[in-house]
Amino acid sequence: WLAFLNFFNFMDGIDGIASVETMALGLGLVGLGLLAGVWAWIGPGAVLAGAAAGFLYWNWHPARIFLGDVGSVPLGFLLGGLMLLLAAAGFWASAVILPAYYLADAGLTLCRRILRGERVWEAHRSHFYQRAAASRGSHAIVSKAVALADLGLVGAALLAALNPLAGLGLAAAIVGGLLAWMTRG
Repeated sequence: WLAFLNFFNFMDGIDGIASVETMALGLGLVGLGLLAGVWAWIGPGAVLAGAAAGFLYWNWHPARIFLGDVGSVPLGFLLGGLMLLLAAAGFWASAVILPAYYLADAGLTLCRRILRGERVWEAHRSHFYQRAAASRGSHAIVSKAVALADLGLVGAALLAALNPLAGLGLAAAIVGGLLAWMTRG
């Protein structure tokens, strides 16, 4: 939970990215709630997706307001807790799939920095999304790509509710494709 909170905070580094991620996680909760008949997931999912959509208006490039630590830390705490509730209810694959892009980008970047002997507690610009925004010259194009991949991950999470291995395979392909796109200049 603490790791997810920190990963969510790490990933809030370009305009719109945290909003589209939150919208996707919220939509995933709504979809899974409808599919599984767990009505307690629908309300929080809808509220999170709606609030993130409203915030996105102000946070889209060029952003006029930002989450910062004050926004991303509690949001990461809440979303991480909801993913743990999904896992505890038996939807472990969906709980991993919904935030899979954030987990992959933050996790791989952290591992790369550790292997290079970098001070991981210091600021950096080496996340996949940061390098993609710099090389493509646009926060918006990267956040749009993340939003598109996140929609695919919502579908993969719904598939995983029925067939966990199929959902995980689809999610791996989506995240792998997004990271490959981000590394191409």
